[in-house]
Amino acid sequence: MTIEIPSDASVPKVVVSRLSLYLRELQRLESAGQQTISSSQLGTLLGFSDAQVRKDLGCFGQFGYPGVGYRCDELILAIRDILGTNRSWPVVMVGAGNLGQALLGYRGFCRQNFSIEAVFDSDPLKIGQTIQGICIQHIDKLPEVLQAKGIRLGMIVVPVHQAQTVADKLLAAGIEGIVNFAPITLTLPSRVQQVSVDLAIELEQLSFALTNKLAKDLGESHS
Repeated sequence: MTIEIPSDASVPKVVVSRLSLYLRELQRLESAGQQTISSSQLGTLLGFSDAQVRKDLGCFGQFGYPGVGYRCDELILAIRDILGTNRSWPVVMVGAGNLGQALLGYRGFCRQNFSIEAVFDSDPLKIGQTIQGICIQHIDKLPEVLQAKGIRLGMIVVPVHQAQTVADKLLAAGIEGIVNFAPITLTLPSRVQQVSVDLAIELEQLSFALTNKLAKDLGESHS
């Protein structure tokens, strides 16, 4: 098994997204005691073709064995190497409101080697509270804490009108990657990676799909 890591520019984001899906499914299968899986089986479980699975993995090297398929444990390790989650990633979060507190309780981060190491807010009523074992600190302490802990990843979980200001503070403190939960497009330098999570957009995608399915069904019923 040989892993080849191409440049970021040569790998479409949708491929990286599918790698995460493959990883979750492989971890589930391994936990259930399954040792091997074929590209056809993995694709069927996730709604992709076997050709798509092989093409995606082929971007990063040669995997699998003739007549056997993929060994779940080996492919899990390989995908972790590709995604960079074969190491621990400390994360800082700004915003300790309802969504922020819910994210603090999400155990899935730890399973994928991410740990929220520090949380900041500007609300005097929240500062000093301990949530999920983490004490909420004032955002003015952001630079010193990030430097001390060597944190490179940040999460923004604040209202829209505060998001850009928080992003600027994270950048000034040395953050290199941001997950933004505020429904706004941040202005960031090209050196900083950004992922936006807008749950309303995801629901809009579903409503679009259902609306068009309904229209198609009605069209077929009248034909």
